[in-house]
Amino acid sequence: MNKTRFVTGFGSTNVDLLYSGMPRVPQEGEEIYAEDFSVQLGGGYPATLINLGRLGISARIQTFLGEDMFSRFARAQFEASGVEPFNLYVGDRIPVNVTSAVITPRDRAFTSYTAPVDITPRHRQQVLEASRGAAIVLAHRAFLPIYQELKREGATLVYDGGWWEEMQLSSLADLLEVVDFYIPNELEAMRLTGAQSPGAAARALAEHLEHAIVKLGGEGCLLYSQGREMLIPSLPGVKAVDTTGAGDAFLAGFLYGLMKAVPLPQAILYGNITGAACVEQVGALTGYVTEAELLQKAEEHSGLVS
Repeated sequence: MNKTRFVTGFGSTNVDLLYSGMPRVPQEGEEIYAEDFSVQLGGGYPATLINLGRLGISARIQTFLGEDMFSRFARAQFEASGVEPFNLYVGDRIPVNVTSAVITPRDRAFTSYTAPVDITPRHRQQVLEASRGAAIVLAHRAFLPIYQELKREGATLVYDGGWWEEMQLSSLADLLEVVDFYIPNELEAMRLTGAQSPGAAARALAEHLEHAIVKLGGEGCLLYSQGREMLIPSLPGVKAVDTTGAGDAFLAGFLYGLMKAVPLPQAILYGNITGAACVEQVGALTGYVTEAELLQKAEEHSGLVS
């Protein structure tokens, strides 16, 4: 792929208010002080594109931003990471998702707010125009009608839609016909296919995709391609503190590999590296690697893909 081209995609922006070091979640009427607090952008495609921008890849996020303090914060974070925000919102509400996250030694609890925005034909046309010339487009189910045209223009389409309760292959059939890569985790892949193991899920997905990729969390990532199954293991010695945004960070490393036209196992290794950096810190975007650090770690762990 031409490295001067860009990566783009639509995604709702998430702003996270993180209260960490909490002994427990407070009950009604209680006030408990956290040991630490930060405001960060949350996960999803915006996080993936920010991580790509940090790796020196030109990136554009298509999202909803208003004039509120959270939208202004998000816009500044995008721009500081080299990501161009393309705003689709017209209105006077808060169009970003705002989440207060309480992080205890055992788990996390969330309180969230969003003012939903319906996707319209106008939004689809805006996203189509903003995506022209992209090397890679991150697919979103709401924009399926525009992807055939972008694919004809030479874009590689990548989908990572996360979990939803009713997920099944029939509901994704149209999208899987057009995308080049679908990147689920093992639970999503098994739920979607009805398979009892990640390997069986990968083989089922390979009936719809040339290359099936299933993320295995701390175990690494599974690649099923041309009838061959390959495990690219996770990096040794990773100490996971918070898994928020790990999949988004993995996707950034993988897309970096696609933009650099490296073999798929190497691109997955890049993803394992960026994902590992994420989980070692609290928040979706606190832990990351620079391009130089990514390439150094890939060299150090080249034996994982040999």
